[in-house]
Amino acid sequence: MKFNGFIASLLLAIVVAYFFPQGNDLLPLKTITDIGIGFIFFFYGLKLSPAEFRLGFLNYKSHILIQVTTFIVFPLLILLFIPLFEGGTASDFWIALFFLGALPSTVSSSIVMVSLARGNLPTAIFNASLSGLIGIVATPLWLSFFLGNSSEFHFGDVILKLFIQIVLPLVIGLFLQRFLGELAKRYSKQLSLFDKSIILLIVYSSFSTSFASDFFASVSALNLIKLFAAVIVLFFVVYYGIGYICKIFGFSIEDTITAKFCGTKKSLVHASVMVNIIFGNAANTGLLLLPIMLYHTTQLLVIAIFAEKYRKRELREESGN
Repeated sequence: MKFNGFIASLLLAIVVAYFFPQGNDLLPLKTITDIGIGFIFFFYGLKLSPAEFRLGFLNYKSHILIQVTTFIVFPLLILLFIPLFEGGTASDFWIALFFLGALPSTVSSSIVMVSLARGNLPTAIFNASLSGLIGIVATPLWLSFFLGNSSEFHFGDVILKLFIQIVLPLVIGLFLQRFLGELAKRYSKQLSLFDKSIILLIVYSSFSTSFASDFFASVSALNLIKLFAAVIVLFFVVYYGIGYICKIFGFSIEDTITAKFCGTKKSLVHASVMVNIIFGNAANTGLLLLPIMLYHTTQLLVIAIFAEKYRKRELREESGN
């Protein structure tokens, strides 16, 4: 396994937030990250190829399985974890876990891992992109069932803010793609670095708010262990569950790879955006990001191992032929 600088940077951001939680007072981090989020999706619109998106459109069985898993199976599975936490659905820990389950799939790592494993790349591109759009409505809709009574959660306002920060920049990027698309692809590494920098700022800002308000002083180690265990169990249940369903319905190996890799992914980018919009500067925003950060780390490490195994198996089959 190669050293993952981004995961290390996420941990470093939490450490810095612990020792220097004054960042939100010294700099307008909320404004900076709000602008940065808009640019993330603008650049994604520039890089998204309509031709590649159309190629994956007709593979409807894979689309249904991936989207149902992402937006229905995940949240329903997390309902099973309610008895683990005192307070049930009112527990900050369970809400953080449910927030993870309601998130859309991620784009970049899904495509990279599917490509490495030699899965169905057009289907991966289509589903990762579609998932992000569905999540703009589906994620806050799921949360509204448990946060609807909160004076700080207004479904219509959340949708409007998500539209302004995600859909509008994305559409502008798609419109300008014919003019700037090649330039965006040429500098994709630099743009990826920009994306990660904004996420790190959001993570720092969220945790510094939690540390400054002493939120974690009341957090028990047992609940943290339960939260982390639930995240790990959730990943493997969904991964092997998708594999079993693919076997029943006779998916090809390429479609099975794509379904397992895309269906288990959850987006740290969308989590960062939605924490900013839905929860604002609440004291528990650091806790809300913990499950997705742990899940993000798990999915990167485990899927990378599985992707390499799939790739080696295909290479052995090709050499055998």
